[in-house]
Amino acid sequence: MSSIVVRGLDDAVKQQLATQAREHGRSMEAEVRDILTKAARRPHVGLALLAAAQEVGGVQELPVPARDDLARSVDFE
Repeated sequence: MSSIVVRGLDDAVKQQLATQAREHGRSMEAEVRDILTKAARRPHVGLALLAAAQEVGGVQELPVPARDDLARSVDFE
């Protein structure tokens, strides 16, 4: 199993994670693991909407362009 270190986390975020962990009856590490796992497994909303529309019909020939851009980080400062 892999590990990561998150640097520069705002104290308020850490406190919120600790609060959520207590509410869920688990450690902060387990809380963060659950949050990250759910976020990583969440389906792409655009593809989910396309699949729903295809079930209804009328969009079978709608082209889905491949993404070739790189993810960008956000600087909030």
